[in-house]
Amino acid sequence: MRDRGPSGADEVFMNAALDEAWDALRRGDVPVGAVVVRGGDVLGRGSNRKSCDPTAHAEVLAIRSAAERLGHWNLRDCDLYVTLEPCPMCAGACVNARIGALVFGARDPRAGAAGSLFDIPRDTRLNHRCRVRQGVLAEACLSLLREYFVERRHRRAQAGM
Repeated sequence: MRDRGPSGADEVFMNAALDEAWDALRRGDVPVGAVVVRGGDVLGRGSNRKSCDPTAHAEVLAIRSAAERLGHWNLRDCDLYVTLEPCPMCAGACVNARIGALVFGARDPRAGAAGSLFDIPRDTRLNHRCRVRQGVLAEACLSLLREYFVERRHRRAQAGM
């Protein structure tokens, strides 16, 4: 299921996801941010977090936050905006939460599961499919990730790793 191209609202909400990614960058985490939106309102926010929780990805945290706010898990009338193409775990969370549309900025050729390596949100074998839009503010999303990984490599080189 493909949706129409990016709209002005897509850019507004992707900028909100980018704000979350900037928060992650300031904490020293991989700068990925996500927001869950319904009817123009942001219901949940998340950004990647270094923790002992391997599920602490931006998408999962935003979905949890929105579900808690709504008081139920079914987010069929919600859209998820995320700065980086979701991994298999997060793409599966979109399906399980019944996200209506998944909108992402940058593709992830190494781990992306919304069209790059896999296409979990649109897999017809699953019990729900999400509309997918990609490339919204892709360059801004990519530049933030590049900045993080350049700095990380620089720190490792200085440490002799």
